[in-house]
Amino acid sequence: MHLSLLKSKILRAEVTDCALHYEGSLAIDSGLMEQVGLLPFEKILVGNIANGERFETYAIEAPQGSHAICLNGAAAHKGEIGDLLVIMSFAQMTAQEAADWSPRVIRLAEGNRRVLKKDELLIGDNSYSA
Repeated sequence: MHLSLLKSKILRAEVTDCALHYEGSLAIDSGLMEQVGLLPFEKILVGNIANGERFETYAIEAPQGSHAICLNGAAAHKGEIGDLLVIMSFAQMTAQEAADWSPRVIRLAEGNRRVLKKDELLIGDNSYSA
């Protein structure tokens, strides 16, 4: 039996651009992808905190240091510039592998320019979840 567990998670990623006529996907600053172990073309589940939309697509690399999070193609209908997203990927593993598993999670602030420490809170935000 294999289980599906959270592998990577980027919390509070702010949408910086929408490109409706691009062929599809979600462009993510490659530096952020590296921090959570997210690979180019990896399937992702995206939740939009602003409007409750959830959709699946795949990740592509935006230039490292660009702080970009860009909704492309049909995904551009799922949000607007400034919306906050939760970006997740999952891995299949055995129950034995899952026993010692921990996902790689980062939480962003200030236009995707800063990774918050686990115990650091934003003004008006009193929650943190992995």
